[in-house]
Amino acid sequence: MRWPAAVLRGLLLVFLPVPALPQALSLALPIQCRPGVDCEIQNYVDRDPGPGARDYQCGSRSYQGHDGVDFRLPDLARQREGVAVLAAADGEVARLRDGVADVSVRATGTSAVEGRECGNGVVLRHEAGFETQYCHLARGSIAVRVGQRVSAGHVLGRVGLSGRTEYPHLHFTVRRGRSLVDPFAHGAPPGTCQPGQSLWQPALREALAYKARSVLNTGFSARALAIEAIDEGPELPTPQSAALLAYARAIGLKAGDVQTITLKAPDGAVLASSTAQPLPRDQAQSMVFAGVRRPATGWPRGQYRGEYVVRRDGQEVLARNFAFSL
Repeated sequence: MRWPAAVLRGLLLVFLPVPALPQALSLALPIQCRPGVDCEIQNYVDRDPGPGARDYQCGSRSYQGHDGVDFRLPDLARQREGVAVLAAADGEVARLRDGVADVSVRATGTSAVEGRECGNGVVLRHEAGFETQYCHLARGSIAVRVGQRVSAGHVLGRVGLSGRTEYPHLHFTVRRGRSLVDPFAHGAPPGTCQPGQSLWQPALREALAYKARSVLNTGFSARALAIEAIDEGPELPTPQSAALLAYARAIGLKAGDVQTITLKAPDGAVLASSTAQPLPRDQAQSMVFAGVRRPATGWPRGQYRGEYVVRRDGQEVLARNFAFSL
Protein backbone atom coordinates (compact mmCIF):
# COMPACT_ATOMS: atom_id res chain seq x y z
CA MET A 1 0.00 0.00 0.00
CA ARG A 2 1.31 3.41 -0.95
CA TRP A 3 0.94 6.19 1.64
CA PRO A 4 0.26 9.74 0.47
CA ALA A 5 3.26 12.05 0.81
CA ALA A 6 1.43 14.30 3.26
CA VAL A 7 0.75 11.33 5.53
CA LEU A 8 4.40 10.25 5.38
CA ARG A 9 5.51 13.74 6.39
CA GLY A 10 3.09 13.56 9.28
CA LEU A 11 4.54 10.24 10.41
CA LEU A 12 8.04 11.65 10.26
CA LEU A 13 6.96 14.52 12.46
CA VAL A 14 5.55 12.10 14.97
CA PHE A 15 8.43 9.63 15.11
CA LEU A 16 11.51 11.82 14.76
CA PRO A 17 13.47 11.62 18.05
CA VAL A 18 13.06 14.53 20.45
CA PRO A 19 16.39 16.04 21.62
CA ALA A 20 17.15 15.08 25.21
CA LEU A 21 17.36 17.82 27.82
CA PRO A 22 20.88 18.48 29.13
CA GLN A 23 21.77 16.21 32.01
CA ALA A 24 22.33 17.83 35.37
CA LEU A 25 25.85 17.77 36.76
CA SER A 26 26.78 14.80 38.97
CA LEU A 27 29.11 15.93 41.74
CA ALA A 28 31.78 14.01 43.60
CA LEU A 29 33.07 15.33 46.92
CA PRO A 30 35.37 18.29 46.13
CA ILE A 31 37.61 17.82 49.16
CA GLN A 32 39.59 14.87 50.52
CA CYS A 33 37.96 14.56 53.91
CA ARG A 34 35.17 12.66 55.64
CA PRO A 35 32.19 14.90 56.45
CA GLY A 36 31.19 14.41 60.05
CA VAL A 37 34.60 12.93 60.91
CA ASP A 38 37.40 15.32 59.94
CA CYS A 39 35.46 18.11 58.21
CA GLU A 40 32.02 19.68 58.44
CA ILE A 41 29.80 21.85 56.27
CA GLN A 42 29.92 25.27 57.88
CA ASN A 43 27.63 27.17 55.48
CA TYR A 44 25.23 26.39 52.67
CA VAL A 45 24.01 28.55 49.77
CA ASP A 46 21.85 31.48 50.91
CA ARG A 47 18.41 30.97 49.35
CA ASP A 48 16.82 34.10 50.83
CA PRO A 49 16.53 36.78 48.12
CA GLY A 50 16.21 39.56 50.69
CA PRO A 51 18.43 40.86 53.47
CA GLY A 52 18.02 37.71 55.56
CA ALA A 53 19.68 34.33 55.10
CA ARG A 54 18.44 30.75 55.04
CA ASP A 55 19.73 27.47 53.72
CA TYR A 56 17.93 24.96 51.50
CA GLN A 57 16.16 23.48 54.53
CA CYS A 58 14.96 26.93 55.69
CA GLY A 59 17.55 26.73 58.46
CA SER A 60 20.16 29.25 59.57
CA ARG A 61 23.28 27.51 58.19
CA SER A 62 24.13 30.37 55.81
CA TYR A 63 24.61 34.13 55.74
CA GLN A 64 23.54 37.02 53.54
CA GLY A 65 24.61 36.52 49.94
CA HIS A 66 26.62 33.34 50.53
CA ASP A 67 27.01 31.73 47.12
CA GLY A 68 28.49 28.32 47.85
CA VAL A 69 29.07 25.45 50.25
CA ASP A 70 31.84 25.76 52.85
CA PHE A 71 33.64 22.54 53.76
CA ARG A 72 35.46 23.43 56.97
CA LEU A 73 38.47 21.69 58.50
CA PRO A 74 38.48 21.41 62.30
CA ASP A 75 41.70 23.37 62.85
CA LEU A 76 44.93 24.66 61.32
CA ALA A 77 46.81 21.51 62.30
CA ARG A 78 44.59 19.50 59.95
CA GLN A 79 45.10 22.08 57.20
CA ARG A 80 48.87 21.97 57.62
CA GLU A 81 48.84 18.21 57.18
CA GLY A 82 47.63 18.87 53.64
CA VAL A 83 44.03 18.30 52.54
CA ALA A 84 43.51 17.95 48.81
CA VAL A 85 40.91 19.90 46.85
CA LEU A 86 39.44 17.68 44.14
CA ALA A 87 37.60 18.22 40.87
CA ALA A 88 33.92 17.50 41.54
CA ALA A 89 33.26 16.44 37.93
CA ASP A 90 35.01 15.94 34.61
CA GLY A 91 35.83 19.25 32.97
CA GLU A 92 38.37 21.77 31.75
CA VAL A 93 40.30 24.35 33.74
CA ALA A 94 38.82 27.69 32.69
CA ARG A 95 40.51 30.10 35.11
CA LEU A 96 42.80 30.05 38.12
CA ARG A 97 44.69 32.34 40.51
CA ASP A 98 47.66 31.68 42.78
CA GLY A 99 50.00 33.80 44.88
CA VAL A 100 47.58 35.08 47.56
CA ALA A 101 49.01 34.70 51.07
CA ASP A 102 47.51 32.24 53.55
CA VAL A 103 46.57 34.72 56.25
CA SER A 104 43.31 35.01 58.19
CA VAL A 105 41.39 38.23 57.60
CA ARG A 106 41.21 38.51 61.38
CA ALA A 107 44.85 39.58 61.08
CA THR A 108 44.75 41.59 57.83
CA GLY A 109 41.24 42.99 57.62
CA THR A 110 38.88 42.41 54.70
CA SER A 111 40.20 45.40 52.72
CA ALA A 112 43.49 43.54 52.21
CA VAL A 113 41.75 40.98 49.97
CA GLU A 114 39.29 43.26 48.17
CA GLY A 115 38.80 41.94 44.66
CA ARG A 116 40.51 38.68 45.65
CA GLU A 117 37.94 37.35 48.10
CA CYS A 118 38.22 33.85 46.64
CA GLY A 119 41.95 33.88 47.34
CA ASN A 120 43.80 31.23 45.39
CA GLY A 121 41.24 29.38 43.33
CA VAL A 122 40.29 27.31 40.30
CA VAL A 123 37.26 27.41 38.01
CA LEU A 124 36.32 24.33 35.99
CA ARG A 125 34.05 24.34 32.94
CA HIS A 126 31.72 21.35 32.51
CA GLU A 127 29.13 20.15 30.00
CA ALA A 128 25.71 21.78 29.64
CA GLY A 129 27.01 25.20 30.71
CA PHE A 130 27.95 24.28 34.28
CA GLU A 131 30.97 25.67 36.14
CA THR A 132 32.42 24.78 39.52
CA GLN A 133 34.64 27.13 41.53
CA TYR A 134 37.09 26.21 44.32
CA CYS A 135 38.26 29.00 46.67
CA HIS A 136 40.73 29.61 49.54
CA LEU A 137 43.38 27.18 48.30
CA ALA A 138 46.88 27.22 49.78
CA ARG A 139 49.38 29.47 48.03
CA GLY A 140 51.63 27.49 45.70
CA SER A 141 49.47 24.36 45.87
CA ILE A 142 47.52 24.68 42.61
CA ALA A 143 48.39 21.64 40.51
CA VAL A 144 46.58 22.34 37.22
CA ARG A 145 46.88 24.81 34.32
CA VAL A 146 44.32 26.70 32.23
CA GLY A 147 43.01 24.56 29.38
CA GLN A 148 43.88 21.27 31.09
CA ARG A 149 41.24 18.51 31.01
CA VAL A 150 40.60 16.88 34.38
CA SER A 151 38.48 14.01 35.61
CA ALA A 152 36.38 13.90 38.77
CA GLY A 153 38.72 13.35 41.72
CA HIS A 154 41.72 15.03 40.06
CA VAL A 155 43.78 17.01 42.60
CA LEU A 156 43.44 20.76 41.96
CA GLY A 157 45.40 21.96 45.01
CA ARG A 158 45.16 21.98 48.80
CA VAL A 159 42.91 23.70 51.32
CA GLY A 160 44.51 26.93 52.53
CA LEU A 161 43.68 30.18 54.28
CA SER A 162 43.82 32.61 51.35
CA GLY A 163 41.29 35.28 50.49
CA ARG A 164 38.40 36.34 52.68
CA THR A 165 38.36 33.66 55.33
CA GLU A 166 39.03 33.32 59.06
CA TYR A 167 39.46 29.55 59.16
CA PRO A 168 40.69 26.80 56.80
CA HIS A 169 37.96 25.66 54.45
CA LEU A 170 37.03 25.06 50.84
CA HIS A 171 34.38 27.39 49.44
CA PHE A 172 32.70 25.45 46.60
CA THR A 173 30.36 27.16 44.13
CA VAL A 174 28.31 25.79 41.25
CA ARG A 175 26.95 27.95 38.42
CA ARG A 176 25.13 27.38 35.17
CA GLY A 177 25.74 30.26 32.82
CA ARG A 178 25.38 33.35 35.00
CA SER A 179 23.02 31.68 37.46
CA LEU A 180 24.00 30.37 40.87
CA VAL A 181 23.13 26.72 41.46
CA ASP A 182 22.48 25.20 44.88
CA PRO A 183 23.96 21.68 44.61
CA PHE A 184 21.62 20.51 47.36
CA ALA A 185 18.47 21.84 45.67
CA HIS A 186 19.02 22.36 41.94
CA GLY A 187 15.88 23.63 40.23
CA ALA A 188 14.03 24.62 43.40
CA PRO A 189 12.08 27.85 42.82
CA PRO A 190 14.21 30.91 43.66
CA GLY A 191 13.74 32.23 47.17
CA THR A 192 12.09 29.05 48.42
CA CYS A 193 13.10 26.10 50.56
CA GLN A 194 11.14 23.66 48.41
CA PRO A 195 12.88 20.41 47.53
CA GLY A 196 15.02 20.47 44.44
CA GLN A 197 17.36 18.00 42.80
CA SER A 198 20.52 17.05 44.65
CA LEU A 199 23.50 17.14 42.31
CA TRP A 200 25.64 15.03 44.65
CA GLN A 201 26.41 11.47 43.64
CA PRO A 202 24.01 9.02 45.36
CA ALA A 203 26.87 7.50 47.36
CA LEU A 204 27.38 10.88 49.08
CA ARG A 205 23.79 11.52 50.13
CA GLU A 206 24.18 10.01 53.62
CA ALA A 207 27.54 11.69 54.34
CA LEU A 208 26.16 15.06 53.20
CA ALA A 209 22.79 14.75 54.93
CA TYR A 210 21.66 18.07 56.39
CA LYS A 211 22.58 18.83 60.01
CA ALA A 212 20.97 21.68 61.88
CA ARG A 213 23.95 21.66 64.30
CA SER A 214 27.36 19.97 64.36
CA VAL A 215 30.24 19.44 66.77
CA LEU A 216 33.44 20.75 65.20
CA ASN A 217 35.99 20.19 68.01
CA THR A 218 36.28 18.51 71.37
CA GLY A 219 39.37 18.02 73.47
CA PHE A 220 41.38 18.81 76.56
CA SER A 221 43.69 21.70 77.40
CA ALA A 222 46.15 22.65 80.12
CA ARG A 223 44.81 26.20 80.29
CA ALA A 224 41.79 28.38 79.53
CA LEU A 225 41.46 29.09 75.84
CA ALA A 226 39.66 31.12 73.23
CA ILE A 227 38.29 29.98 69.87
CA GLU A 228 41.48 31.11 68.12
CA ALA A 229 43.51 28.82 70.40
CA ILE A 230 41.46 25.83 69.28
CA ASP A 231 42.37 26.64 65.67
CA GLU A 232 46.05 26.81 66.54
CA GLY A 233 46.01 23.69 68.72
CA PRO A 234 45.65 23.91 72.51
CA GLU A 235 48.40 22.98 74.94
CA LEU A 236 47.69 19.39 75.94
CA PRO A 237 47.67 18.51 79.65
CA THR A 238 50.60 16.65 81.21
CA PRO A 239 51.07 15.26 84.73
CA GLN A 240 52.79 18.56 85.59
CA SER A 241 50.01 20.83 84.25
CA ALA A 242 48.54 23.27 86.73
CA ALA A 243 45.05 22.87 85.27
CA LEU A 244 42.96 20.45 83.23
CA LEU A 245 40.04 21.55 81.05
CA ALA A 246 37.59 19.90 78.69
CA TYR A 247 36.32 22.01 75.78
CA ALA A 248 33.91 21.75 72.86
CA ARG A 249 33.14 23.92 69.85
CA ALA A 250 29.94 23.56 67.85
CA ILE A 251 28.64 25.21 64.69
CA GLY A 252 25.10 26.04 63.69
CA LEU A 253 23.70 26.49 67.20
CA LYS A 254 20.37 28.31 67.49
CA ALA A 255 18.99 31.07 69.68
CA GLY A 256 17.81 29.48 72.92
CA ASP A 257 20.20 26.51 72.79
CA VAL A 258 21.82 25.66 76.14
CA GLN A 259 25.30 24.10 76.23
CA THR A 260 26.66 21.99 79.10
CA ILE A 261 30.16 20.55 79.34
CA THR A 262 31.34 18.21 82.09
CA LEU A 263 34.82 16.96 83.00
CA LYS A 264 35.05 13.60 84.79
CA ALA A 265 37.97 11.95 86.59
CA PRO A 266 39.18 8.41 85.85
CA ASP A 267 36.98 7.09 88.67
CA GLY A 268 33.89 8.78 87.19
CA ALA A 269 33.70 11.64 89.70
CA VAL A 270 32.65 15.00 88.28
CA LEU A 271 35.62 17.38 88.49
CA ALA A 272 33.94 20.37 86.83
CA SER A 273 30.77 21.19 84.95
CA SER A 274 29.59 24.36 83.25
CA THR A 275 26.22 25.26 81.76
CA ALA A 276 26.15 28.36 79.58
CA GLN A 277 23.29 30.80 79.35
CA PRO A 278 20.80 30.20 76.52
CA LEU A 279 22.23 31.62 73.31
CA PRO A 280 20.73 35.04 72.57
CA ARG A 281 20.90 34.48 68.79
CA ASP A 282 21.93 31.92 66.19
CA GLN A 283 25.68 31.28 66.27
CA ALA A 284 28.00 30.34 63.41
CA GLN A 285 30.26 28.83 66.08
CA SER A 286 30.24 28.65 69.86
CA MET A 287 32.75 27.29 72.39
CA VAL A 288 32.45 26.22 76.03
CA PHE A 289 34.86 24.68 78.52
CA ALA A 290 35.03 23.47 82.11
CA GLY A 291 38.12 22.77 84.17
CA VAL A 292 39.81 22.39 87.51
CA ARG A 293 43.18 23.13 89.08
CA ARG A 294 45.63 20.34 89.89
CA PRO A 295 44.99 18.85 93.32
CA ALA A 296 47.76 18.93 95.91
CA THR A 297 48.26 15.18 95.49
CA GLY A 298 48.68 15.54 91.70
CA TRP A 299 46.58 14.26 88.86
CA PRO A 300 45.35 10.68 89.23
CA ARG A 301 46.52 8.61 86.27
CA GLY A 302 43.91 7.19 83.95
CA GLN A 303 41.31 8.23 81.41
CA TYR A 304 39.57 11.58 81.84
CA ARG A 305 36.26 12.05 80.05
CA GLY A 306 34.43 15.02 78.65
CA GLU A 307 30.70 15.16 78.03
CA TYR A 308 29.18 17.88 75.83
CA VAL A 309 25.42 18.30 75.49
CA VAL A 310 23.25 20.91 73.79
CA ARG A 311 19.62 21.13 74.89
CA ARG A 312 16.70 23.03 73.48
CA ASP A 313 13.52 23.41 75.51
CA GLY A 314 14.94 20.75 77.81
CA GLN A 315 15.46 18.22 75.01
CA GLU A 316 18.90 16.98 73.95
CA VAL A 317 19.62 18.04 70.35
CA LEU A 318 23.39 17.47 70.12
CA ALA A 319 25.91 15.50 72.18
CA ARG A 320 29.49 14.25 72.08
CA ASN A 321 31.57 12.21 74.57
CA PHE A 322 35.37 12.26 74.38
CA ALA A 323 38.33 11.03 76.43
CA PHE A 324 42.01 11.64 77.21
CA SER A 325 44.53 9.48 79.07
CA LEU A 326 46.95 11.08 81.50
